[in-house]
Amino acid sequence: MAGFLQNLIKKSEATPTEDSKEMGFLDHIEELRWHLIRGIVVVISIAGISLFFQDEIFEYIIYAPKKPNFITYRIMCAISEATCFGPPDMQLITRELGEQFFMGMKVSLYLGAIIAFPYLFYEFWLFIKPGLYEKEVKVASNLIGVTSSLFIIGVLFGYFIISPFAITYLGNYTVGTEAINSPTLASYITYLTMFTVPVGFAFEMPVIIYFLAKIGLIGPAFMKKYRREAILIIFLIAGVITPPDVLSQILVGVPMVILYEVSIRVAKKVEHQRNAGHSQQS
Repeated sequence: MAGFLQNLIKKSEATPTEDSKEMGFLDHIEELRWHLIRGIVVVISIAGISLFFQDEIFEYIIYAPKKPNFITYRIMCAISEATCFGPPDMQLITRELGEQFFMGMKVSLYLGAIIAFPYLFYEFWLFIKPGLYEKEVKVASNLIGVTSSLFIIGVLFGYFIISPFAITYLGNYTVGTEAINSPTLASYITYLTMFTVPVGFAFEMPVIIYFLAKIGLIGPAFMKKYRREAILIIFLIAGVITPPDVLSQILVGVPMVILYEVSIRVAKKVEHQRNAGHSQQS
């Protein structure tokens, strides 16, 4: 962090943008603190609103994937009888006195962070903007919407696609006649979070590759050469962030492979732009 801030100071002094100021190291720390404070305030504010509508959020969002009338089940059953499936009749239980209270707080904070993600990224952008060159500012500003959109799409993909399949599979899975599936509320929310939030971050792959290609750490030739290894790693990661069943891994792995191919095109475009810039300078 110290090295980044020192570089940020040098670049802002060498090529100041309109809204950049000559600031010392401690000034940048203070600036970062206020960006964090504003982000936390927004997350807590949204979490507070979520607490106010807690009953509706749990009924129509949190508990929805475990109900037979969830939109994914209805669509799959409308396609054909062969693709029709539904969740088991599964009652959630609580084993600790404050479990429902703490799960309500946890869900509210998660929703606050997810909904506020575009604003959080915008605050991050405002912090690093003074340390960028003019061309980098123009390019990076376009990534704010892309980054936010990819995260939200990933979360929605996990909620509407992965969660129904995983809940159905895990809810129906048995290891004999002596055990019945009566998961705790905490367990259900933990798995639902695992099906959504990590997938949202995983969908940021093209943006990450863009920045790595921009600074020359990775290129399309490297990504093509190690495509098989990358696909293997993708499915290993999919196995970590999903339940231990093949279907869930495929549901996460296949979109990630597609995003990897998109990332190769992104890296190729960045390399082409960099080569064009070098040829103009020469």
